[in-house]
Amino acid sequence: MAESDWDTVTVLRKKGPTAAQAKSKQAITSAQRRGEEVETTKKWSAGQNKQHLVTKNTAKLDRETEELHHDRVPLEVGKVIQQGRQEKGLTQKDLATKINEKPQVIADYECGRAIPNNQVMGKIERAIGLKLRGKDIGQPLEAKPKKK
Repeated sequence: MAESDWDTVTVLRKKGPTAAQAKSKQAITSAQRRGEEVETTKKWSAGQNKQHLVTKNTAKLDRETEELHHDRVPLEVGKVIQQGRQEKGLTQKDLATKINEKPQVIADYECGRAIPNNQVMGKIERAIGLKLRGKDIGQPLEAKPKKK
């Protein structure tokens, strides 16, 4: 019995799982089966580009449901813009250049596809000399006296 040393202990066991293996679905389910405590936390919006965040309301507006949609320029306003532009002898491109906008903006307003913007509407009103907002759409724009 002198050959066996009862004081030294040799423990043989496998290495623990790596971090990637410990996070796998298989490892989590097996740990749950063994009855071990498993803590799982989900990172909120991990790995997403936060620069272009789309909120739930924006997505709803983009889908344009019946009760929640963007207002468009009425067709009567588009016709007034078109008539006023033609009376002045301007093309869509000329009018766009005059008010510092893109020609596509004028085309969208005339077709009724544009979402009304008061700044753009004001520029177009001054350029063609006709009212586009309020009750008397299509009436001549009264020139306000310039302040000195």
